[in-house]
Amino acid sequence: MRARMDITDLETQTKIRAKYLRALENEEWELLPGPAYVKTFLRTYAEALGLDARVLVEEYKLRFENLSDIEQQPIAPTRATTGRYARTPIVPPRGLVAGVVVVALLAALFALGSAGDDDADQRAGQVTAPQDADGGGEEEPEDGSEEGGGGDEEAEEEPEDAEEEPEEVRLRLEATGPVYVCLADDDGILVRGEELAAGDETDTFEARRFRMILGNNAVEMIINGERRAVPSSQDRILLALTPNRGRQPLPESSAPDCT
Repeated sequence: MRARMDITDLETQTKIRAKYLRALENEEWELLPGPAYVKTFLRTYAEALGLDARVLVEEYKLRFENLSDIEQQPIAPTRATTGRYARTPIVPPRGLVAGVVVVALLAALFALGSAGDDDADQRAGQVTAPQDADGGGEEEPEDGSEEGGGGDEEAEEEPEDAEEEPEEVRLRLEATGPVYVCLADDDGILVRGEELAAGDETDTFEARRFRMILGNNAVEMIINGERRAVPSSQDRILLALTPNRGRQPLPESSAPDCT
C-alpha cells in the first residue's frame, strides 16, 4: 500500500496467485500450500517490493517453520480473545492436509510405476521365451527333413523371396512448361536432350533404373501411375529413379550423356 502497488499487478509480476499474496500479507500460513512454498513466495514477493528477502525468510524459519500448529501465531499484535472478537478455535492447516495428500498420491504413483515395470519385465520374458525355445529346439527341423525330406529347403527359400527386389518401375514425363529433358536407363538413351513445351509428354518407359537430366522443375513425373513433382533448383536437376529407393539425387559423374 505504501508503494501504491495493486495486488493484481503484483500477481502478474510474481506469478503468485492474489489469494496467496493476501495470505502472506495477513500471515495466514494455513492458507498456503506448505513451508517450502511459503519461503519461495516470501522471497519472490519481497524482491518485487524491494525488501530484504533473506531477513523475511530467516524470520519465518525461526518463528514458524519448526513450531507446532498451536504455536504458529501471526507476527502482528494479537487481537482480543474475549467477547465478539474472540479467536476461533485453531484447526489443522489446510496446507498440512494438502501436503499429506500429495505425499500419499506420490507414493501411490510410485507403487503403480513399480508394478508396471514388473509387468513389463514379465511380458518381456514371455516374448523372449519362445525365442529361447526355438533356439534350443534344433531337432525339429532335422526330424522334419528326415521324414519329409524338404523342410530345410522351404525354410531357406523364404528369405530369398523376402529379399527379392521389386520389378521394373514405369515412368512418363509430362511438361508443365518449357523444359530440357535427357532420360536414359541401363540399356541406353531414351530421350536425347529434347526441349519439351507445356503439355508435351514422353512415352511410358519401364526399367529397373532411370537416370535423367532436367533443365528445370517445369515437369511432372508419372511413376507407376502416380504423379510426383520435381524438386526445384536454380541449376539443372539430376535424378535417379529405382523401384526400391524411389527418387534420389544423381551424381554428376553418373549423369547420362545426351550430347
